[in-house]
Amino acid sequence: MTRLISLGVILGLVVIFGLLSLRVMSSFLLPLLLAAMLVVIFGPLHRWLRQHLRGPEWLAAGLTTAFVLLIVLVPLGLLVVRAGGDAVAMLRSPTGLRLDPAVLDELIVSFNETTGLEISANDVNAEVRKVVESLFGPIATGAPVVLAKMIIGVVVMTVALFYFLADGGRMFTAVTRLIPLDQRYQWQLLEEFEEVSRAVVSSTLLAAIVQAILAGFGFYVAGLETVFLLTLLTFFGALIPFVGAAAVWGSASLYLLFFAKSTWAAAGLALWGVSVVSTIDNVIKPIVLHGQSKLHPLLALLSVLGGVGALGPIGVFVGPIAVAFLQAALTMLQTELDTLSEDDHGNRPPARQADLHPPPAGG
Repeated sequence: MTRLISLGVILGLVVIFGLLSLRVMSSFLLPLLLAAMLVVIFGPLHRWLRQHLRGPEWLAAGLTTAFVLLIVLVPLGLLVVRAGGDAVAMLRSPTGLRLDPAVLDELIVSFNETTGLEISANDVNAEVRKVVESLFGPIATGAPVVLAKMIIGVVVMTVALFYFLADGGRMFTAVTRLIPLDQRYQWQLLEEFEEVSRAVVSSTLLAAIVQAILAGFGFYVAGLETVFLLTLLTFFGALIPFVGAAAVWGSASLYLLFFAKSTWAAAGLALWGVSVVSTIDNVIKPIVLHGQSKLHPLLALLSVLGGVGALGPIGVFVGPIAVAFLQAALTMLQTELDTLSEDDHGNRPPARQADLHPPPAGG
């Protein structure tokens, strides 16, 4: 009786402090998840370094972490800093948000003749500036807080990546001992995580490359001069689901319409962007996810769309992983139910001969 009471108290403490720890660590779950995915992706490089260096474990982990920082975080950080600087400069510039009055003259004259109003280019520019400032003003005000959280997240992800690589085996062994789940199921969940992580990353990169190539073809046909720059921006923008690529070709279409005064080129680029560039993303990702994981193409598509809708851009990664884990858990449940059914059938006492052959009628 005393042991049962002690066990109940321990379970209560585990639940209380577990929920408290989850509350404390909730803001770091995303960096930890990204670090775990980077471990899966760059695991072969870490194992190769560990085999050839034959030094302490931290050496291979440190070199792998440095490599990830160089090829992933440094370019991404430079792009974010450059984009943020350009946005701040545009907001502070007295003419940065103005449309060329010469471009607007013809449109304004036609609009005034049709409606009977008297609107000038300065009035349009003033309204545009108000709208942009109302949209981006709160973002600019909260930018320092967002930047601080981003820096902290990157630091946590980097440190977690190093320790996952250096002590991942011992961490996994310690965790598996605490989880009351058969070890074969734990390995099955780990394999699902590895498969889906690789599939999500490869599908995202492949979709971004294809979207950039298709958009670059559209920029070239439309007669834009900075085709390479726009193509590169489309690639990085396509990494942000559903919005990034459209922001690039949409802006290029507006430039062609209002500044280059090429209506047909603007319409053609917009049609190409809507029907091909932004649509191909919803085709490539389900196909790659289905090919590299056990997800059905429909589930792969819905997991990406639903993940983005529920969690934002990170839902591209979390959605497929959650659906894959659910699918694996259902498979485990079916296995356990089949095992229980077989055990019940095997432990059932053998039927008597009289039960198998009922007595003749009238007997």
